Amino acid sequence: MSDHRRLNPQQREAVETLRGPVLILAGAGTGKTRVITHRIAHLIACGIAPGHILGVTFTNKAAREMLERVRELLPRRQAEGKTRSEERPTICTFHSLCVRILRQHIERLGYKRNFVIYDESEQLAAIRKILSHLSARGEKTDPHAILSWLSRYRNGGERAVASADPGVRAMAEHVASRYESALRACNAVDFDDLILLTLRLFREHPDALEACRERYRYVLVDEYQDTNAAQFELVHALTREHRNLCVVGDDDQSIYGWRGAEIANLLDLERHYPEVKVVTLEQNYRSTTTILKAANAVIRHNARRRAKQLWSDQGAGAKLTLFSFANDDEEATSVVREIENARLARRAGWQDHAVLFRTNGQSRPLETALRKAGVRYRLIGGQSFFDRREVRDLLAYLKLMVNPADDISLLRIANVPARGLSEATMQRLLAASQERKGSVFDAMKNPVVLAGFPLRSRESIERFVAWVEATAGRLETPVHGAAGALAAWADGFLEEIGYYQELRRGEKDAEAAENRVRNLKDLVGSLDGPASGQEPLAAQGRPGPLNLNPPRRVR
Repeated sequence: MSDHRRLNPQQREAVETLRGPVLILAGAGTGKTRVITHRIAHLIACGIAPGHILGVTFTNKAAREMLERVRELLPRRQAEGKTRSEERPTICTFHSLCVRILRQHIERLGYKRNFVIYDESEQLAAIRKILSHLSARGEKTDPHAILSWLSRYRNGGERAVASADPGVRAMAEHVASRYESALRACNAVDFDDLILLTLRLFREHPDALEACRERYRYVLVDEYQDTNAAQFELVHALTREHRNLCVVGDDDQSIYGWRGAEIANLLDLERHYPEVKVVTLEQNYRSTTTILKAANAVIRHNARRRAKQLWSDQGAGAKLTLFSFANDDEEATSVVREIENARLARRAGWQDHAVLFRTNGQSRPLETALRKAGVRYRLIGGQSFFDRREVRDLLAYLKLMVNPADDISLLRIANVPARGLSEATMQRLLAASQERKGSVFDAMKNPVVLAGFPLRSRESIERFVAWVEATAGRLETPVHGAAGALAAWADGFLEEIGYYQELRRGEKDAEAAENRVRNLKDLVGSLDGPASGQEPLAAQGRPGPLNLNPPRRVR
């Protein structure tokens, strides 16, 4: 069995209570990850088949780290184990779990198994396309607001959108069915669909639910305070028969109500699992007593919470200092002043400092202050790698080859590089596809539609269709059989269509052009990376950084 001697009594109780529902209330810094990983290792050591264990986290990074820590805890023969997926514990995100289930069963819901997953920009493009038909009515609404309303409503129901703007609500209700039909026509789903379609599958096909229950007999959920209504329903469907559910969370750390998280999932767990055993972790290993006293004094005023009192054996530590600023620029100036004071007084290097902020928009005053003071810095996460133009273009190409009915991807790259398919030509094709209730690619193959185009445009369209079909046909033979084969194919593909040359032509700055090429080379090189059950790259969560409040001191 895994060694539990380094666990405190509460941690050990949480690890060794294996049967029935368990709620682990894990305050900040109390070692919840250690408890989760020891619990999974203990299940395996007690003879539970690894394939019957499901651990759900909120990011792929957390899932990978958790799986690695479980392997470290197991005896070598078990850690090395066998390579079949059913002989390893499944540790993944909610969305990745649902992708696995839907890849097996989605045909029962009328979709093809090779469905594509739309990310936010593709969702917005679909909504803009729908809204364009309403422009004649003079109704102009922010597509981001529409998408936000749809997501909150689909995941949390009426309660989740109770405070929404009435105008946004009215338009979103008008758009909803059209949006779902548009995705269905392209054999596409969005991230919300991954969970909602899985729930629909379970309701309409009980045998599929029973198969999942039979496989996942022990379910653990991390960060349970951040689950929404749909995620709770999914967990409850999987566990309400065998009752072997372990959830780990802290109501005091619930910060995602704005995106549909239901703190009641944690606070009211006894309603659904009356026999639940509650284990509270209160010993903090991260902070001093002074910090914990301050945190406890603030948190105890929360209206609804489960009682807990964090404590530490690390001593009182330094007193707290509060910083207050009149505005963002003053804050940024003070941050830079503190960095320079540390550099001069304590010989701390610039590389020894990190400035954390909550949103990308907060980087502007900080960067301005750093530049003004001549401080060299490196900005991390200013723009998502997958939001870069060249990366999105390649992903659109790959999606199109898998699913030519994907209008969003086709419209993005049809004339990139230039192929004689002008914006006007594509708009006419789009209109024709809407009239015939089909895809743009279908319109491009329709002789009646093509007859209305000038000869040169018609030839360009026909060449494009032939090229897509030929390339997609070649891809029907797997290219990933040999190591590096898919990456080599993608690199050759980009050379063949002249995309690298297009990037170099389109940038006035040669260094910027080469940066874009390097971005693509990095993405291409990752295509043959290990596929250990991770969800699609575009589905990986990217939580924002935290805020740091330095300089002017108020005692």
